Amino acid sequence: MKSCELVVLLCCVFLPEIYALNNGLALTPPMGWMSWQRFRCLTDCNLYPDECISDKLFRNMADLMSSEGYLEAGYEYLIIDDCWLEKERDENGRLQPDHKRFPYGIKNLSDYIHSKGLKFGIYEDYGTHTCAGYPGILGHLEVDANTFAEWGVDYIKIDGCYADFDDYEKGYTEFGQYLNKTNRPIVYSCSWPAYLESNKIYANYAYLSEICNLWRNWGDIQDSYSSMSRITNWFSSNQDRLIPYAGPGHWNDPDMLLIGNYGLSIEQSRSQMAIWAILAAPLLMSVDFRTIAYEEKQILLNKEVIAINQDPLGMQGYLAKKKFDIEMWVRPITPVKSRAYSYAVAYRSMRDDGYPYAINVTLNELSLNHSKGYTVKNIFDNSWRENILQVDQSFIVRVKPSGVVLFKFTPN
Repeated sequence: MKSCELVVLLCCVFLPEIYALNNGLALTPPMGWMSWQRFRCLTDCNLYPDECISDKLFRNMADLMSSEGYLEAGYEYLIIDDCWLEKERDENGRLQPDHKRFPYGIKNLSDYIHSKGLKFGIYEDYGTHTCAGYPGILGHLEVDANTFAEWGVDYIKIDGCYADFDDYEKGYTEFGQYLNKTNRPIVYSCSWPAYLESNKIYANYAYLSEICNLWRNWGDIQDSYSSMSRITNWFSSNQDRLIPYAGPGHWNDPDMLLIGNYGLSIEQSRSQMAIWAILAAPLLMSVDFRTIAYEEKQILLNKEVIAINQDPLGMQGYLAKKKFDIEMWVRPITPVKSRAYSYAVAYRSMRDDGYPYAINVTLNELSLNHSKGYTVKNIFDNSWRENILQVDQSFIVRVKPSGVVLFKFTPN
């Protein structure tokens, strides 16, 4: 037995049942929208009436998620990130939203979001304060878990600012227990690995997979291709540690989708969507639906890329090979025929030499070795005709600078 398999087995056998999350949620990577990347901590509604973190903003986003095809495509969670709170708890020690920006309260907003067919998510922090300086949950775990359940929360992200690294495991576990006791199904997103790994401390993913539905692994994504690339480089460098603990109900999280904002070109947007699908990553948009361009919207709504991301096998993909600065990312997916997986394969260019670089490849160099070959579909190019390739048959892939070509290979 491999050492990683032994660790998982021991955790499952000896971990007290009370520690387990047991919520049956996130059997595929969560899909939705989160406010942080696009709207950050804009709280001045006089200067930014249409962009500030407020009841108005989230109702607008809920309306558009429901009417513009995002909910239909699978994006079901609308998640408020930081800066929704008053600076102090109420007289009963309970969290309260900023009264000017959320005049009807969180329960009323949650009911509105649910009325649109969406699920409601919210942000808090395990420490004394949130990262933006609002009240954290430390010292109030039980009452806050009950408050979130009463508000109809379906998803919660717990950040890790203003807390001691040594307290994370106990504290996040305890809060998860209180979530369980509410009997409300709430997806539990844990951020503590991002703080450990960014400080070169290995997180205990075997344990995380028992108590959290997903976890942020590394540093925050910023609105640039260089930031996105740093994250994918970290994931590929650490993939042997991460992959064994991803699967239905528990996912590695490389952070939000940048698509539709300012920092990515169309080719780079396709690249992020493809790699996040290969990684079985949560697909959490953070974009203004009122201003998103048509082409970027179509990337987010691409049914075939979403199907790869949501594949029921739940197997995280990996960087299999790099040749001439073209990365080859591979993920086993359904359908499975004659015990042979189908595969999603992304050829991602790390080049910047100004034209679609041609690379000659075969399938067997990626360990795709079904004896009857594979039917090939180009996911982003509808003009590309499906054909059949044998595993030793060479073919040319042309990849635009910082772009991607995404194939699905189905065994014959």
